[in-house]
Amino acid sequence: MTTSKDNQFIVMQLIRVTAKEARYLERTADRLRALNIDLSWVESLENNDDHSEMLDAFVSRYGRLQDTLGDKLLPAMLRASLEKIGSQLDNLLRAEKLGWIESTQAWIELRELRNRLVHEYMESADDLLSALQQALQDVHILSKTQLSMAQYAEKVKSI
Repeated sequence: MTTSKDNQFIVMQLIRVTAKEARYLERTADRLRALNIDLSWVESLENNDDHSEMLDAFVSRYGRLQDTLGDKLLPAMLRASLEKIGSQLDNLLRAEKLGWIESTQAWIELRELRNRLVHEYMESADDLLSALQQALQDVHILSKTQLSMAQYAEKVKSI
């Protein structure tokens, strides 16, 4: 059985991991934004290893941060806060009520966007461009969520 102290340790460890993931994601997003990505950029990925590897890094980091926040940190924080753990939707609704995320609907849309990035990567340049531009615009939501959860964890730790 996991103790309260164990839960707190897990939360703080995940806070450190997600902070690092958020920094890496922001750096990659900044590099992509500086390239002024358009349809010709996306269409050139097949012949440009630097750009395709940068895109791979972005998609991977975007998905990893989202997964770590939603699938690991959120349940750990709920457990540490003596909240009931439920389905991912239940957990997101609770996180919204606690102020850790701004909107459950926005989080669901981010998840759908992540799936589009992964699955449309090789299918359609237009769809990939649209998904990538939206994801670049929404990176701040993931970073803000990480920061909000970290601030809450620090506050609870000091009580």
